[in-house]
Amino acid sequence: MTEQPIAPMLSVVVPCYNERPNVAPMIAKLDAALAGIAWEVIYVDDNSPDGTAAEVRRIAQTDPRVRCIRRVGRRGLASAVIEGALSSSAAYVACIDGDLQHDETRLPIMLEALHSGEYDLAVASRHVEGGDNAGLAGRWRHFLSDGGIKLSQMFLPVKLTDPMSGFFMLPRALFEELAGGLNGQGFKILLDLVLSSPAPLRVKEVPATFRERVAGESKLDMLVMLQFGGLLLDKICGGLLPLRFISFALVGSLGVLVHLAVLTALRKTTGMDFEIEQAIGTVFAMIFNFKLNNSITYRDQRMRGPRLWRGLVLFVVVCGVGAVANVGIANALYQTHTGWTTAGAIGAIIGVVWNYAVSATLVWRAR
Repeated sequence: MTEQPIAPMLSVVVPCYNERPNVAPMIAKLDAALAGIAWEVIYVDDNSPDGTAAEVRRIAQTDPRVRCIRRVGRRGLASAVIEGALSSSAAYVACIDGDLQHDETRLPIMLEALHSGEYDLAVASRHVEGGDNAGLAGRWRHFLSDGGIKLSQMFLPVKLTDPMSGFFMLPRALFEELAGGLNGQGFKILLDLVLSSPAPLRVKEVPATFRERVAGESKLDMLVMLQFGGLLLDKICGGLLPLRFISFALVGSLGVLVHLAVLTALRKTTGMDFEIEQAIGTVFAMIFNFKLNNSITYRDQRMRGPRLWRGLVLFVVVCGVGAVANVGIANALYQTHTGWTTAGAIGAIIGVVWNYAVSATLVWRAR
């Protein structure tokens, strides 16, 4: 009779991108830290070009505790954690970075806190007594992290010293309850979980050391922080407006400034007709909007190479149709004696909604 494998009590979800050198050391560290505990590790790899998924599967061939979900055509830490956690059948799920900077020896302590039934969420914190943030390289990254913490603490319903932490654990059943309300975009899913709970979570913070990165590159940058700010705005608005739409509209507002700046420069330095200068300003604004949307709004679906140029052409066509609709609708309303400000605003709103809807379905559609 074949011996049945022991079901894991803990699933450790590792969202990753280009972390091949860290895979084997991470699994070895988990094996040592979780001795005596039934566990599994679920790598969720966003189609890393360095072969991260292949390395995970190589180890999985001899270790049944190791699994890999390889995602093609979509990216993002938050959505990766969601997919990994929802693929688990364990009683508890933990999220930990795949770069070896998180102290995996905290996992048994976090598990014990949750198993006692006194807490809903255990967070490895760099900012409680005994914790250490020294591994965060550079003043700029310290500034981004500290700024994000102070900003998010203004809106949190519970005391949390390290809402920017990517190292936490909670019961899988609770994660499934909260999953439907998660934004799923960006890199800071802990904040999303806490703000998505209908009742304040009972949080246990465990001191942890944030180590220096040995291999690979940090993912923390200004664009991550912009997405973080967008997540807060989305939660404050109660999810009434999609985060992508908010970002798309903000980028469009910046595009208007670019358009006016180009138009002003042309008016002062050239003798061309206004229509030509207006057209040049429009093209500059469209290119600016496309680049910023590709980098921020659709960062998880970012286009590169030949696809980038095809996307730019399609975006210009989409925005051109939106501009025609904007002008046409505004003019029709104005002819019916609607005030010019109201007519113009309605036309602009319809143009933005058109551009957003068609861009999402045609320009940045999933591959």
